Amino acid sequence: MTHPKKPDVFVTRKLPAPVEARMQELFSVTLNRDDRPLSRDELADAMARADVLVPTLTDRIDKDLIEKAGPRLKLIASFSNGVDNVDVNAAARKGITVTNTPNVLTEDTADMTMALVLAVPRRLAEGARFLSRAEPGEWQGWSPTWMLGRRIWGKRIGIVGMGRIGTAVGRRAKAFGLSVNYHNRGRISPETEAELEATYWDSLDQMLARVDIVSVNCPSTPATYHLISARRLQLMRPEAYIVNTSRGDVIDEEALIKCLEEDRIAGAGLDVFENEPDVNPRLLELAKKGKAVLLPHMGSATLESRIDMGDKVIINIRTFFDGHRPPNRVLPGRD
Repeated sequence: MTHPKKPDVFVTRKLPAPVEARMQELFSVTLNRDDRPLSRDELADAMARADVLVPTLTDRIDKDLIEKAGPRLKLIASFSNGVDNVDVNAAARKGITVTNTPNVLTEDTADMTMALVLAVPRRLAEGARFLSRAEPGEWQGWSPTWMLGRRIWGKRIGIVGMGRIGTAVGRRAKAFGLSVNYHNRGRISPETEAELEATYWDSLDQMLARVDIVSVNCPSTPATYHLISARRLQLMRPEAYIVNTSRGDVIDEEALIKCLEEDRIAGAGLDVFENEPDVNPRLLELAKKGKAVLLPHMGSATLESRIDMGDKVIINIRTFFDGHRPPNRVLPGRD
């Protein structure tokens, strides 16, 4: 009896050890043991000889790369919640199926969002940085006016994008005494609105002008590119804060920097940036001055979520090569 050949799977970044071990049991795998970002030429070479490519959100799999892919490549099993890094339409034309790993990052990303909602007004990063760098005796102890921040209890949060993550943020915000407001393509269910005591705003402009904290939780699409534009940032109140744990290009970063530099809004908490992995030096200066809290895209960075993502990648690959439709197939949209 002959056994079917294991598919050749190329993984572009280092994954958690349990995930890599399971992949090696099931497939013929090429791993990135150094966790070094691959060049475009290296990605092209992998796509020329593999049956399956497992990229991450930092790998830009565009039309040109897909068109040059070898005839063996039949599946791009992305290790990511979204697929804005993959040209799904070009893949479909080439006969390549694309999958992703949805619904595993919700709670972790919502936790990080809430952490930034707390960290920015309460100056947590500033306080931690001061103590870590203070000379002996430099801190004189508690003072009525030392490191004063702003209370969040009783304030209004405006959630931009009320999908799974936005809803999870809403639940946490309500528990912290925030009044929940949201803007979305459509209203959420009446039951969820009632649970969160949430107010729906059809007009994003009107919501931005009336809330104290803005949380950006919508996906990156052509329609959401610079959704929080220079004009919309101008609508925010001077004492308002903005937090982004979705994608960097949803906010016009240059306009945000200008607003912070000119004290037109109170502060920002950012886990994502428009030109990752590059971070604008002006943002770094603002962080040093306490006007921004910056994190290196840590929103979903828990071991549990990464293993869950790996499990989904494995299931998608196995299902595909068993001749069935993968459970997390991403369908092409309109060009």
